[in-house]
Amino acid sequence: MKIFKNKLELKDFLSKQKKEGKSIGFVPTMGALHEGHLSLVRKAKEKNDISVVSIFVNPTQFDNEEDLLKYPKTFDNDVKLLESVNCDVLFFPSVEEIYKDNIVSNNFNFDGLEHQMEGKFRDGHFDGVGTIVKALFEIVEPNIAYFGKKDFQQLQIIKKLVKKYKIPVKIKGCVIYREDDGLAMSSRNARLTKEHRKTAPFVYKTLKKAKKKFGIKNANELTEWVKKQFKKQVLLELEYFTIADEKTLETATVIESNKKYRAFIAVFAGEIRLIDNIRLK
Repeated sequence: MKIFKNKLELKDFLSKQKKEGKSIGFVPTMGALHEGHLSLVRKAKEKNDISVVSIFVNPTQFDNEEDLLKYPKTFDNDVKLLESVNCDVLFFPSVEEIYKDNIVSNNFNFDGLEHQMEGKFRDGHFDGVGTIVKALFEIVEPNIAYFGKKDFQQLQIIKKLVKKYKIPVKIKGCVIYREDDGLAMSSRNARLTKEHRKTAPFVYKTLKKAKKKFGIKNANELTEWVKKQFKKQVLLELEYFTIADEKTLETATVIESNKKYRAFIAVFAGEIRLIDNIRLK
């Protein structure tokens, strides 16, 4: 596996690969890799000639500086994991390499997607996401980029970014990888206390029960039911639960038969924030 820290050196290398007719699959990450990330790398390898992974903890998408400072950094282990799945290229830039001396986000209009759910609770988050993803796409110039559906709102926003800026890359959303007990895999899970880790699978169990009740209870009734479940769980604090249109991400009040819906949830397990979602039928 080749490791690049300089974006111009990486661009030069990938440009030569493209001239040889090779396709590039790209997986942007913030490191602290787990099986969910590796599943994306496997897909990139399966469908492309060259697999590229970036590890960059992006400061502009954190609304909480403490969360940024505490974000797990496990570079040596990440390298071993990437080598275990035969990743071809790792891009590991410094903050200065990406932002120079101007660590600020660009402002984006994602047609309202950015104001739903996460956007209501994380000020400026999606401006930061848009800034770094657009920059990485311009450096790597991939044919296909792979993202997990755990961050479904982010996935929809990146699709909108690509469409609005006419970036020539196909965005592929991939299934949520889960632990054996159902907890959605996340780099932040490593920071859970033993007690919170034991309780955290309750999030997905509640989503699955909500899915069964969908269509029997209306959206408001289902939301109230979820709130009541979390009031019984002293170790978990519900930030939000919403049923939303998959396309617009707007909260659904009336369910229409011709639309696709998804349930979204954000929960605090101590100081660790967990998000998850599930497709509804």
